[in-house]
Amino acid sequence: MGILRDDGVVYEPVNEVDLGPNSDQVYLHADVKAPRMAGLLAKVFVWFLEMKIIGNILLYFLKKNNRIQKLVSYAVLEESPLYVPLHPYEDFEEEEEVKSLNRGLSPTEQVQQAVDCLRSSDIILQDSNFNFRRWTILDYSRAYASRKITPLMVAERLISAIIQSSGPEMDMSFFISYDSQDILRQATESTLRYQKGEAISVLDGVPIAVKDEIDCMPYPTTGGSKWLHKVRPCKEDAFCVKRLRACGAILVGKTNMHELGAGTSGINPHYGVSRNPYDPTRISGGSSSGSAAVVCAGLCPVALGVDGGGSVRMPAALCGVIGLKPSFGRTPDSGVLPLNWTVGMVGVLAGTVEDSLIVYAAISGEDQSHQPVPRLHLPKLNPSNMSTIKMAKSNEWFNDCSDDIRACCLRALTSLHKLYGWETVEVTLPDIEAMRLAHYVTIGSECTASIAHHLEKMGKSESGWDARVALSIYGSFNSRDYLNAQRIRNRQMRIHEKIFSMADVIVSPMVGVTAYEIKNDVQETGELDYVNGAALVRYSIAGNFLGLPAVTVPVGYDSLGLPIGIQFIGKPWSEAKLIQIAYAMEALCKGENKKPKVFYDLLTPK
Repeated sequence: MGILRDDGVVYEPVNEVDLGPNSDQVYLHADVKAPRMAGLLAKVFVWFLEMKIIGNILLYFLKKNNRIQKLVSYAVLEESPLYVPLHPYEDFEEEEEVKSLNRGLSPTEQVQQAVDCLRSSDIILQDSNFNFRRWTILDYSRAYASRKITPLMVAERLISAIIQSSGPEMDMSFFISYDSQDILRQATESTLRYQKGEAISVLDGVPIAVKDEIDCMPYPTTGGSKWLHKVRPCKEDAFCVKRLRACGAILVGKTNMHELGAGTSGINPHYGVSRNPYDPTRISGGSSSGSAAVVCAGLCPVALGVDGGGSVRMPAALCGVIGLKPSFGRTPDSGVLPLNWTVGMVGVLAGTVEDSLIVYAAISGEDQSHQPVPRLHLPKLNPSNMSTIKMAKSNEWFNDCSDDIRACCLRALTSLHKLYGWETVEVTLPDIEAMRLAHYVTIGSECTASIAHHLEKMGKSESGWDARVALSIYGSFNSRDYLNAQRIRNRQMRIHEKIFSMADVIVSPMVGVTAYEIKNDVQETGELDYVNGAALVRYSIAGNFLGLPAVTVPVGYDSLGLPIGIQFIGKPWSEAKLIQIAYAMEALCKGENKKPKVFYDLLTPK
């Protein structure tokens, strides 16, 4: 078709695609043709990119060289567009090991139902095989109830830890904003409740951090930018935050994030780099970087993030914690920055699966503007009572990661088979790279549409250099790009439905590489590293693009001692089974957990 466009791929009808292990479908490795840029080089690139004529030429070749035109823009396929991945459902009673909750329960009632689902705490406390164990929500609750420590004492230690970790010697950059007086006020109120024997729930007095993409009073919601809060003031708590506050949780501040969620590293030129507590010279991942790091470092047992392209699960895996992304629509998005309407979901980062379950129960609900969703189902956590699970595994995709990650995740699958008898079903997942690019077109188009009128007022000058590149690329997508991306979404939805007819979950590594080093040239400009970025998002996309629930669980470490996570992707609305599976996986690996280099013990009496 000449130099101005590529011939598009012709996709065969879904009902003719062989999804078996011997399929002739070709697996395309991400072929990212863009050099790493930061510092002066990034600035020069932005200057050229924002020139009208030269910029359009650069954008054309960026899209062409990275196969967006071939796999998305000019693709030929029969499916119609699918715009919102909200799955149909029928309310039903789950199996015996799952508790079905009535509609309309309060957050505290749902939290208590979650606590009732937990395995006997005595078994956990007597387990002496831990190299390292994180304090849980129930640990905090028991300690407060016993009067060995108070929420106010924990809050004082927390503030001291934030100050120390934010200082020039450590420069961990966990938070964008926090208010010591507000933290102490909440902690004092919680302490008084415990003294009166009137604790609201097990979350009473438990410190929880919130990604700066979610409204939480009294803080501005910056989205990691220097300007967005100036045009969109925070007026009240987001839905999820209101429910946590109703349970008595101490909301401790807004965590750092990749600017506008437009990156995978968590490197933010305005608020610093959220460093990985396992190795502070390395990234914590994005975009929910600060939320993953504060949980890893022990500052909070749980934090909230937003997952638009693996943005909860990626940093969770890199920091060795749990990352849970529910089905699209499970938690109302009111009070969350509308950066990606159809791919983003509030998610939970936690030190343990149990804690992810408790907070998932707390934040799940419906508001008046919320489309009806299935009743909430909570699993009774006991891995020994689970039926045999079938896990779909696409070999070439699964193996497209570093040697350490591949070996570690394969060992985890072997352990699941030996102990629980779970089966691995070999399948072929076609067009993974096309789905990644279609998701990129979608999230970019939605971000552009969401903030375009604000950018016109503020200009791009207040945005970081790396974010300006992302915004330029996002703004280059046209109606053909977007509509074909939604047709690919429909196609992949049908492909995944066929996969789920063969298995309970899809299993994969969570990321293609472990946490990489933070270079010295990123502080002022951020970083453009699309090669590592593509490796980090490789396994994330189905959860967002298709609205599927997904969870990552730490299963080991690479040769440098950096965490590795495995991912389970579930059928729509199957969070209960997914959490059960994550709990069983965690039970096999938690005895090998290692303590991060940066870690704060807020609970041990001193």
